Amino acid sequence: MDDIRITSGEYRGRRILSPKSSLTHPMGSREKLALFNMISKKIPGAEALDAYAGSGALGFEALSRGAKSATFIEKNPEIARVIVKNAQSLNISEVEEVNVMDVRKFRTNKTFDVIIADPPYDDFKIEDVEHLTSFLKDDGILVLSHPANISGLEKLKLIKTKKYARACISIYQK
Repeated sequence: MDDIRITSGEYRGRRILSPKSSLTHPMGSREKLALFNMISKKIPGAEALDAYAGSGALGFEALSRGAKSATFIEKNPEIARVIVKNAQSLNISEVEEVNVMDVRKFRTNKTFDVIIADPPYDDFKIEDVEHLTSFLKDDGILVLSHPANISGLEKLKLIKTKKYARACISIYQK
């Protein structure tokens, strides 16, 4: 396993495990900093959902920056166990759930202030991301890391997009 650092907030500089697997693609530090700078006002006190969670780095970053809670969705059971290990090593109790399932099977009565989706680019399905929009609070935002050549989310308003090499980070609002 590799490790990555939390970039800011209460856990700044702390390392978390990242699965050494072709199934995950941890977001680079530059992109992660840009993403959280774009949504910094929405994070304090937020209920966050980290979809396609991998190591949970984005959810842990949100918690480090003041999110009230984080819920994770990761379909690979081995990789999901890394999220639990990371929460334990950081001594974080604000982890609501680690859901081991495909994003399109996720169901909850809960809604979220911030949803962060970083799906695998080689199997990117906009309809799976659309499914997540039903769990967004009325004033919530969805942050999407995506390949440059996708159409937008129909149910949400695009607020901002930044391009980084072959990736883009887009912020949508209900």
